Amino acid sequence: MTNLLTRTLVLAVTAAAACAALTAPAGAATVGPPASATTVATATAAAPTSAWKPRPEQYPATTTQQDLAIRMSDGTVLRGNLVRPVDAAGRTVTRRLPVVVTITAYNKNVQSQAGGLLGTDPSYLVKRGYLHLTVDARGTGSSDGTWCAFCSREDRDFGEVMTWAAEQPWSDGRTAMNGPSYMGIAQLFAAADRPKGLKAIFPQVPGADVYRDVVASGGALDVGFIPLWLGLVSGTSIIPPALTATDPGTGLGTLVTHLLGNGLFSSQLLLSAFTGGEPAYDGVFFTQRSPLQVASRVTVPTFFIAGQYDLFQRGTPLLYENLQRRGVPTRMIVGPWDHLQGSSGAEVGDAGYGSIEQLQLRWFDHYVKGLPGQRLEEIAGLSSYEQGSGRWVRGTSWMPSTLTPRTFRLSGTATTAGTPGGLTAGTPRSGSTTVPVVPVQGLCTRSANQWTAGILRQALPDLPCFTNNSFNDSLGPVFETAPLKADVVVQGPLNARLYTSSPAGDGMLSVTVSDVAPDGTVSRLTGGWQVLSHRALDRSRSRYVDGTLVQPYHPFTRAAQAPLAPGQVAPIDVEVFPTRARIPQGHRLRVSVQGFDAPHLLPTLGSLLPSLVPMTVLTGPQHPSSLSFGTP
Repeated sequence: MTNLLTRTLVLAVTAAAACAALTAPAGAATVGPPASATTVATATAAAPTSAWKPRPEQYPATTTQQDLAIRMSDGTVLRGNLVRPVDAAGRTVTRRLPVVVTITAYNKNVQSQAGGLLGTDPSYLVKRGYLHLTVDARGTGSSDGTWCAFCSREDRDFGEVMTWAAEQPWSDGRTAMNGPSYMGIAQLFAAADRPKGLKAIFPQVPGADVYRDVVASGGALDVGFIPLWLGLVSGTSIIPPALTATDPGTGLGTLVTHLLGNGLFSSQLLLSAFTGGEPAYDGVFFTQRSPLQVASRVTVPTFFIAGQYDLFQRGTPLLYENLQRRGVPTRMIVGPWDHLQGSSGAEVGDAGYGSIEQLQLRWFDHYVKGLPGQRLEEIAGLSSYEQGSGRWVRGTSWMPSTLTPRTFRLSGTATTAGTPGGLTAGTPRSGSTTVPVVPVQGLCTRSANQWTAGILRQALPDLPCFTNNSFNDSLGPVFETAPLKADVVVQGPLNARLYTSSPAGDGMLSVTVSDVAPDGTVSRLTGGWQVLSHRALDRSRSRYVDGTLVQPYHPFTRAAQAPLAPGQVAPIDVEVFPTRARIPQGHRLRVSVQGFDAPHLLPTLGSLLPSLVPMTVLTGPQHPSSLSFGTP
């Protein structure tokens, strides 16, 4: 464990040090073809005043039973740690209680020492009359088998674990689930299996469409987070299982299986993707591993925690929308958090409803225990932090029918580190802008922290470029408005349509949307990426606000991929990830366009050389490059 943490920190500090060196001296949101709609304003409110108070502890202490054997239907044995309450006399409480389950790939014994970065402390709920079971996923920690990262067999395990937990003599038959990231995704697959006894789930920062969310945003490969993640799972799996001390044969056999299986799975996946194999494209492999594909089977009450700078910034809202649309009791809090912050939940209290532990207690007491007085009606369906104003905006929908479209057109010619181009709601001027390809573009930005899951912020929390994007913007052209005469509000996803050519036929557009203050500080609001050869647009799955495209959907298949012909100019729709932001009067709205986003994305081997050639973005009436989004 020490070596794993050391390697992770060395990587973080090395990347962060490089950054430091660089910075020295009324339309309805719809899916499918455009449709008309009406518009109304969205509601905002201050933090509610609540009479709800968390109930006190029933028990003063807890005790843990380690490595309970949980046999799956194929005979594989998973293992879990059960945390139980202890009464004032020091006796383990033996009466049947509801069970909250967390299924992890990060080694349950290591996770218990993670200081909240991998979820909440189980003792908070256990001392209030719950049991908590943490289970190592197949092929990880102390569990047998070979890890396969949300393969169909592992997904089946999740439902079987929940059925097992409901049937044990210490369980009263009622279960719930909690945990962030991988553990949040596991909850959705388990709930989709509809196991008997499951009453509610509480996923923090889960993904929805893993290919578009994180693996290959825009069609380029993620090399910031995915290798770190695979290394974390593999690294925590080579720690000898705890049961080795009491059952050496089983423990060492499990360790050998992990060493052989996990390393092979991870290395083959990365190599195949980089060399242009099937994992470089969207298809069955990723579809099967995407919770959005099974979300329509989730019917239990679900409370989501999401982050505006999270790995799953794009995906978590899609899951929330799916459940809400079907009338499933659901809530979502979207805060100004990266992945580690969203996983710990330490700042969830800023939304005004109490700590994350208190929210989980409130949610489970209502839906699992059926206790009266939880006052859930005081918690808005959606509570979202608004960048720019610092307010919490409360409503009932992520993409409400009250949105109206707003479009700003890129205008004129921009020069790198020189004159910015324009961004206007009026008629744009014609121009031709060269987009240079600089492999360190993105290295010193909040994007770098986001796509290393927040590790860089942990290492260098005060790095200026995490809060001021001005240095990175000097590495490529920017287009910006004049000082705004009125606030501009962005709600949800954005689309940057850029009329682009490339002499090499390919390349990647990295688009950043920012707020430029009067003093020149550039606050990165969100970003998006798109490989030129993956520009094919599936209009039936794209989203529109009153006929205006705001969230393009690209197939990202081998069949749909097509490099640009020599001299060809094509509209490239760049999906810019969703946010809630207010650009105040007197500030400027900015769009920057670059060719790299390090250390986030890397082209596949076959696309690497074409991606090193500068691209050209055209503007004007004949080439209406633009930024579009919904506004309340």
